[in-house]
Amino acid sequence: MSLCNLCKFVHLRKKKSMITKIISEDLIQRAKHLLHHSDVVAIVSHQGPDGDALGSSLAMADFLTHQGKDVQVIYPDPFPGFLDWMPGAYKTLVYEKDPEACESFLSKADIIICLDFNQLKRLGPLGEKIEQSKVRKLMFDHHPVPDQFADVQISYPQFASTSEIVFRYICRSGCFDEMTLACAECVYTGMMTDTGAFTYNSNNEEMYFIISQLIRKGIDKDDIYNKVFNNYSADRMRLMGFVLNHRMKVMPEYHTAVMSLSLKDLKDYNYQVGDTEGFVNLPLSIDGIFFAVFFREDTDKIKISFRSRGTFPTNKIASDLFDGGGHLNASGGEFYGSMEEALRLLEDSLPKYIL
Repeated sequence: MSLCNLCKFVHLRKKKSMITKIISEDLIQRAKHLLHHSDVVAIVSHQGPDGDALGSSLAMADFLTHQGKDVQVIYPDPFPGFLDWMPGAYKTLVYEKDPEACESFLSKADIIICLDFNQLKRLGPLGEKIEQSKVRKLMFDHHPVPDQFADVQISYPQFASTSEIVFRYICRSGCFDEMTLACAECVYTGMMTDTGAFTYNSNNEEMYFIISQLIRKGIDKDDIYNKVFNNYSADRMRLMGFVLNHRMKVMPEYHTAVMSLSLKDLKDYNYQVGDTEGFVNLPLSIDGIFFAVFFREDTDKIKISFRSRGTFPTNKIASDLFDGGGHLNASGGEFYGSMEEALRLLEDSLPKYIL
């Protein structure tokens, strides 16, 4: 290769190794300004916290703690047991379990960082406390159509996870070298779980450059995968078999499969928080099925998860029928009524969405 061509090749490689500055510089600077003038930081994420909720919040907590801030992560309700290995998870507070401690910290915080949600209703009762708080609020999120409740909102639905946004913020703040291994592990976990281990919403080459930088920090991506996806109980496996064999209805005429679990079903299989994680994705392996719905009975409502392949808009059905929302291929909602009523509402409505 001639020197001229070699120079062109090196220049091309350098261009490809850069992360595009998609987040506006104004938002980066405004967020930096808020955090620079904040000493006590409360970080909150959504109900039913998943890998991205923990990944983004624990990564941000680690980053700010090493900047000398007094930081506390607060979740509305418990997170799945298979995520309790994550760095910093043991130091978090759960509003459902200890509202007094959560409210005590919120009362002294001078900023609240909202991660991986764009509507305060996603926090349940904790959302009312956040709404009433007069302190400044900073939002990092990737869900479409955000409510306007924060002073600075870094909202970019084109990113596959909020954890990726946190990584980009840290880098754009000029602090990549300060990122710890613990922070990198949390970022990777959030990115991995919100893409189904990089099997959907993961076709952006910059995502893999970010992963390479996390590996530079020392993460063991194979070990993280095992901790997340190979860390379930035998009861969870039996519950999976039960829902597929006895609680799945396949409707080929609508390219749809629907699964449901009642409180009794969950009790029969010693359900623990997080045991049904990923169930909604299972029917998408069926030939001809591009829309899957999973209904799980809770004490006061029915929780609903939606997944799809291709361009079918799960978020439209979630919003229209179940006061929910989310992304094109992954959404959630709720129903206050019986399981039979919830299932009937979906089935009666399918002809309107799937011809």
